[in-house]
Amino acid sequence: MVIDTRQCIGCQDCVVACNIENNVPPGQRRDWVRTEVKGRFPDLSMKFYSERCNHCDEPPCVPVCPVGASHVSTLGKTVQIHYDKCIKCGLCVEACPYQARFMNELRDGTADKCTFCAHRLKEGKEPACAAVCPTKAIFFGDLDN
Repeated sequence: MVIDTRQCIGCQDCVVACNIENNVPPGQRRDWVRTEVKGRFPDLSMKFYSERCNHCDEPPCVPVCPVGASHVSTLGKTVQIHYDKCIKCGLCVEACPYQARFMNELRDGTADKCTFCAHRLKEGKEPACAAVCPTKAIFFGDLDN
């Protein structure tokens, strides 16, 4: 996934689509838009950054999981959670340096995070956030194509 911050307008369509697609409870988020304001009034500028789990090459959330529920998937080398294995200890939430994980009460209190909509990828679809981005700031796929 690549996000062109020059194209992001801060509309939060990606956040809404993710919340609906993944049944994210109110007050929680799998992705978010960070706003950066620079300058002094009246000469202000704003930039928006659509953020989510970074699916790290060496994810600190994976080795702390005592039961192997957090793992690196062969599906595009993404960091995923086996929800049925999760024992709800929260160690992976604490280990994430990006605050990209939370305990999802709608999923029986298991850890949750952006999965790049793994269920959609298996169907040949792009993640919900990329599908709804009105400026196409979120790109998912092979950059060489």
